[in-house]
Amino acid sequence: MRFETTPETDPTAGVTPRVPWRVATCEVLRGYRLHVRFQDGTEGEVDLSELVHAPDAGVFADLRDEAVFRQARVELGVVMWPNGVDLAPDAMYDAIRRDGVWRVEL
Repeated sequence: MRFETTPETDPTAGVTPRVPWRVATCEVLRGYRLHVRFQDGTEGEVDLSELVHAPDAGVFADLRDEAVFRQARVELGVVMWPNGVDLAPDAMYDAIRRDGVWRVEL
């Protein structure tokens, strides 16, 4: 499943200056992973498998339900889920630029 922001769905998409860490697209992959592309073209993988299965996952525990996890979407340059859980795009960007993948752990 692939989601993209457009000026119609993201009213800030045309606002300058553009920060490079705004997420442009998000594709849900197997194994609690995402493929993301940022506005500057940087792209890579986000691995949430350890986080969602951690005993103290907190609000991220809801994402263990694969049907919920598959509802990931990009809203205002941020990956989020309908339950309000979101990911820090700047931390995601820095890790992906450095390593090609962001493994989120507690």
